Amino acid sequence: MTQVRAVVFDVGEVLFHWDMRVLFSQMVKDEARLDHFMSNVLTFDFHCRSDAGETLADMLAELTRRHPEFADAIHAYGTRFNETITGPVAGSRELVEKLANRDVPLFALTNFGAEFWAGFHPTEPIFEHFADILVSGEEKLAKPDPAIFELAQRRFGFAPSELVFADDREENVAAARACGWHAHHFKHTQGFEVELTRLGLLA
Repeated sequence: MTQVRAVVFDVGEVLFHWDMRVLFSQMVKDEARLDHFMSNVLTFDFHCRSDAGETLADMLAELTRRHPEFADAIHAYGTRFNETITGPVAGSRELVEKLANRDVPLFALTNFGAEFWAGFHPTEPIFEHFADILVSGEEKLAKPDPAIFELAQRRFGFAPSELVFADDREENVAAARACGWHAHHFKHTQGFEVELTRLGLLA
């Protein structure tokens, strides 16, 4: 069995919590109307189009044409996205620091819109520990497409069996495993730390 040598993190709900409702609740005050907005207007599936590489300007223009009554919230989605990122997952920064202090190569593989990433990435010094970060919106490939895992392993410079990947979504974990990676279904930092210790990356 090949030894695991490098760690690949997802970003959302592994390193940082993300909740679009936190932002939109500031503009859509009525709970029933907010539920309608989240379920029928700016849905998770619509947001994922930015993860796959669609430009923000096109998305905002389309949504505003279809739902002018929510123009303020739609505009905020484009300009205040960082407010949807509500803080680090408990223990995540400490875990990254532990691995960095042991000179473990660190990478990230994230479904994230390119324009949103450009606005968020510079605000978090923790990313300075990462040798490379592959962003779906920049590559126009998104998890769980096997092609993004194949691109990642070429970019990162490790064989699949040398990588361990943490993601909160089961379909992404399954896709990584199908590509030959070690993969951990992330539920909390403590559980991933136990796995990294088992793999010999932490004492």
